[in-house]
Amino acid sequence: MSIPAHLTRYLEERGTGYEIWTHEHSRSSAETARSAHVPPSQLAKSVILQDDEGCVMAVLPADRVLMVGEFSRLAGRYRLRLADEDRIASLFEDCERGAVPPVGMAWGIPTIVDDELESSEVVYMEVGDHERLLRMSHDQFHELMRAQPHGMFSKSPMH
Repeated sequence: MSIPAHLTRYLEERGTGYEIWTHEHSRSSAETARSAHVPPSQLAKSVILQDDEGCVMAVLPADRVLMVGEFSRLAGRYRLRLADEDRIASLFEDCERGAVPPVGMAWGIPTIVDDELESSEVVYMEVGDHERLLRMSHDQFHELMRAQPHGMFSKSPMH
């Protein structure tokens, strides 16, 4: 599968630099980090939520969990719930299930970025399939996400 046209066009229009990294096929963000030999804290994952207004994307590190209440407060949308797989698949038809790039803006999806990603020197993200990642420097990622709302809405998982 090639990089989705939505994503390619969005990155090209903004002059965003990136590298493509390949890895063994994976089924989750944790598995992707292991397979690609990247720290999970540097792998940006997307979580799609929905309410009666539509969908919104949370972008957070793969080693963190979304605090839905904090995210809802930040988004000003108080009936948010996780979107179901069929809804996500219909929005991101050019992506494999479970490999949605954390660049919702490319698909017209409001996107909010967790501040934890701002501390990473390098950020990796799904490219729309389960075998490749985009690799960006901190500055490239920051510039790409500069116009998106940011906030603290993730936490370390309890073990």
